[in-house]
Amino acid sequence: MLAVGKKEIRVAGHAHHHGHDHGHHGHAHGHGHGHGHAPDLGGSLERVFAIGITLNLIFVAAEAGFGFYADSVALLADAGHNLSDVLGLGAAWAAVRLARAAPSKRFTYGLKGSTILAALTNALLLLVALGAIVLEAVQRLAQPAPVEGLTVAAIAGLGILVNGGTAWLFARGRKGDINARAAFAHMAADAIVSAGVVVSGLVIWRFGWVWLDPAVSLVIAVLIFWQTWGLLRESVEMSLAAVPRAIDYDQVWIELRTLPGVSRVHDMHIWPMSTTETVLTAHLVVPAGHPGDGFLATARAMLKDKFAIGHATLQIESGEDCAVDC
Repeated sequence: MLAVGKKEIRVAGHAHHHGHDHGHHGHAHGHGHGHGHAPDLGGSLERVFAIGITLNLIFVAAEAGFGFYADSVALLADAGHNLSDVLGLGAAWAAVRLARAAPSKRFTYGLKGSTILAALTNALLLLVALGAIVLEAVQRLAQPAPVEGLTVAAIAGLGILVNGGTAWLFARGRKGDINARAAFAHMAADAIVSAGVVVSGLVIWRFGWVWLDPAVSLVIAVLIFWQTWGLLRESVEMSLAAVPRAIDYDQVWIELRTLPGVSRVHDMHIWPMSTTETVLTAHLVVPAGHPGDGFLATARAMLKDKFAIGHATLQIESGEDCAVDC
């Protein structure tokens, strides 16, 4: 929103609903994706989540059942990991649906922030699974137990198909949404882990090295931690309204400062509204006075095209009171 004195002009801002339809007031709304120029997957992403959750639930049940049958901690560990992934997918799916809710007087941005909470929940669930896997693996290393290697290899082979196929479903949206990226990373890593379990199962079946089963589960734990740390860090940053990693704060400041007539930029804030949309507010000092609608259109297009910032609120100041306000 551009504020000049007591007059306010909206520029590519969010549609704040106050009991009337903004679509009839000529406001310019730019809704971009703040973490990369990703396509809006909409309902297709919901279908991908539904398919992924269904496939993985079936696989988790099979993997856990055969893990108990084969007495394989690697299979049980992987089943626990996959169950945490299912829970994470469920949270992300719910967030995608909530994010489509219309804004209200109470939630003026709608419920788009739920996608950030889902990403944080996903990371925390993975850490819980990590602790359970490490504990069980250490106990099994101290007291190795017989393992049905061939059964382990067969079930893990099925996991390669399920996890690899699910990862492929999320491949389209992984560059623009941390939730889709997390789902893709988890499923792809699970496919790799399953491949490792196949190898360990065959080795146990052929040579009887039962210690390899808990050893592989520890490797799984390391992979889970490696892929979870980045997700946890980024989701915590988003929940604290940090500037999205895909956006260079200094470069945004420079671009605004070099707009025609702008002598100073201050009080600039950039934060994620959701895992795909970014908000910006800034004060621009324009000594010559109001720059006109062309300036507003240029600023809006620049922020959206160069930085994928689709929700911008800019306040124009003449500079007379800047000594106090700045």
